[in-house]
Amino acid sequence: MKIVSASQPASRESSGVSRRQFLRATATTAAAFSLVPRHVLGGAKFVPPSEKVNIAIVGCGGQGRTNCRALFNEADAQIIAVADPIEHFSLEGFYYKGLGGRKPVTAEIAKHHSQKTPNYRVAEYEDFRVMLEKEKAIDAILCATPDHNHAYVSVTAMRLGKHVYCEKPLTHNIWEARFVAKVAKETGVATQMGNHGHSGEGIRQTVEWLQAGALGPVREVHAWTRAGRWNKESPKPIPAPVPAGVNWDLWIGTREMRPYSPNYTPVTWRDYWAFGTGVIGDMSPHHIDAALWALDLAAPQSVEASCAAGLDGDIAPPASIIRYHFGPRGNLPPLTLTWYDGGLMPPRPEELEDDDEMGQSGNGTIFVGDKGKMMCAGWGGPPRLLPLSRMDSYQRPPKTLARSKGHHRDWLDACKGGPAASSHFEYGAKLTELVLLGNIALRTGKKIQWDSAALRATNAPEADKFLKEPYRQGWEVV
Repeated sequence: MKIVSASQPASRESSGVSRRQFLRATATTAAAFSLVPRHVLGGAKFVPPSEKVNIAIVGCGGQGRTNCRALFNEADAQIIAVADPIEHFSLEGFYYKGLGGRKPVTAEIAKHHSQKTPNYRVAEYEDFRVMLEKEKAIDAILCATPDHNHAYVSVTAMRLGKHVYCEKPLTHNIWEARFVAKVAKETGVATQMGNHGHSGEGIRQTVEWLQAGALGPVREVHAWTRAGRWNKESPKPIPAPVPAGVNWDLWIGTREMRPYSPNYTPVTWRDYWAFGTGVIGDMSPHHIDAALWALDLAAPQSVEASCAAGLDGDIAPPASIIRYHFGPRGNLPPLTLTWYDGGLMPPRPEELEDDDEMGQSGNGTIFVGDKGKMMCAGWGGPPRLLPLSRMDSYQRPPKTLARSKGHHRDWLDACKGGPAASSHFEYGAKLTELVLLGNIALRTGKKIQWDSAALRATNAPEADKFLKEPYRQGWEVV
C-alpha cells in the first residue's frame, strides 16, 4: 500500500496562490479538458482497478464524518487529506454525537488506516484549494460542506479532473444545479450525489412496481418528514466573537461576509437561507426520489407553498407544505406531488390498519393511483401495497433495473472507469432542481408558474434572485 507523506496545514496566504490565480488555473484546466475527447482522457483520469482511490474529504462535519466511516468499509478507498475551516466542534447536541471538525476527523481517518499501514499520515488543511494545489495524488474528493459551497467546491474539483461525491442537495440554487451537471458532463469525471437511499433495493422495487402498473395511472404522491427547523429557541443569529480554530472567512466562502454566530454552526446552518435550503433541501431528496425516477417528474407546471409562522427573509419556516403540479408526461396523466415537513402529515390512508405506522420513523411516501395505493418507508424504503392484504396476491414484476453494490461502492467503481453511479450529477441536478423549486414558491409566497426551458417563474420576476444568487468576489462559480 502506498504510504501517504505528511503535509503541514497551510493557509491560502502561505501557499502563494490567490483565489483569482486559482480560478484562472482551473479555467485553463477546463479549457484543456474541453479540447480532448473523453475516451482519450479516460486512460489517465480513471484509477486502475488494481489501485486504491486516493480521496480527500472537504467538510468534516457530521455528514463528512459519516461518509468517512462509510468509505472505511471499502478496501480500495484511501483517504489521504481533509480540508475544513474549523478545527473541531461538538456534535453532541445532534444525532451525530461525538466530535466534528478537521482535527477529530483527521485523527479518526489516521487511526483507521494505521491498522493496516503503521504511522499512516493524513494531510490536513483549512482551505480545500490549497489542498488541491499541494496534494497531487488526490484522485477524488467527497464534498460535505454546507450547501452554499457545494457548487464552488464541486466545480473547482471537476475542472481539475477530480472525481466528485457531493452531499445532497447538490447545490444551493437551481442555476448552480444545471451548471454543475454541465461541468460534470464536460469533464467526464465520476460523480455521485449523497442521497444514499437511491442505491437501495427498496427504491428499485418501487420504481419497477410503479412502471409495471401496480397502481395503474398515478395521480397523487405524498411525501413527508417529521423533521423541522434545527433552531428552535433563538432563530435570529446572535453575533459573537469568532472562536479560536475557526477560519470564518473560509467558512463563509461564496456568501457576503457577515458576523460569526453560534446559531450558524455546526449543523444549524441548514435553517438559514444564506447557507442551507431548509428542511425540504435536507430531507426531500431522500423521500421524493422514487417519484422522480419512476414517474418522470422533472419539470412541474406550477408550484405552491404554505408554511407555519409566516415568511422570513433569513430563515426557513418550522413547518411547511409544498405542492407541485405536473401536466401529462407522454402517456402519463397529470399528477400532484405534495411535500410535508415539520410534523405536518398527509391524510392517513383509510386502507391502513389502525396499529400500522405511517411510513417509518416519521418519514415516508404514498403513491395514489387508479388501481390503489402504495406506501414506502423513507430513504428509498421498500414498497407496500395498501391494504397490506394485497401483498399476498401481488405478482412481483421482473427486475428491470441494475442493482447497486452500494452508494459509495458504485462511485468508487465509476472512478475506476466502471458504469456511472446511479445518482450521478445529471440525475442529482434534476432531483435538486425539483426540491429547490419548492423553496422558490415558499420564499416568493406565490403559486409560481414554471418555465423550465427558460429557467424562470413566468409570473414572479422576484424569484430571479433565488434562482441564481450573487457570489462574493473571488468565490464565483465559473
